[in-house]
Amino acid sequence: MSEISSSFDSPLLRSHIGRALRSARIAQGQTLRQLSREASVSLGYLSEIERGQKEASSELLSAICDALTLSIPNLLLEVSRSMQNQMSITSPRPALAVISLDNTTCATAVNIEDAA
Repeated sequence: MSEISSSFDSPLLRSHIGRALRSARIAQGQTLRQLSREASVSLGYLSEIERGQKEASSELLSAICDALTLSIPNLLLEVSRSMQNQMSITSPRPALAVISLDNTTCATAVNIEDAA
């Protein structure tokens, strides 16, 4: 496992999920203890999830999201944004080129060969 995780520069999915959950909890003014009680999750385990040290099962993730009044799709959207931001920091890629598909002239159109 350590060989796999050391070969990647970006944090694991569980780290992004943990940060998003912690951010939502803090934004709502909840303590870890309050969320732990509300979600029926042990305080220690919830802390490990927030720190990205443990993976939450789908059932546990659902309970935590319910306690935060946060939908799972919104959580995953935030996680996706976090991962995308991390990727752009660690391995910047060229901006998306706008191309013209209908042979009209456009000041912002770029030949796909020139964009590469």
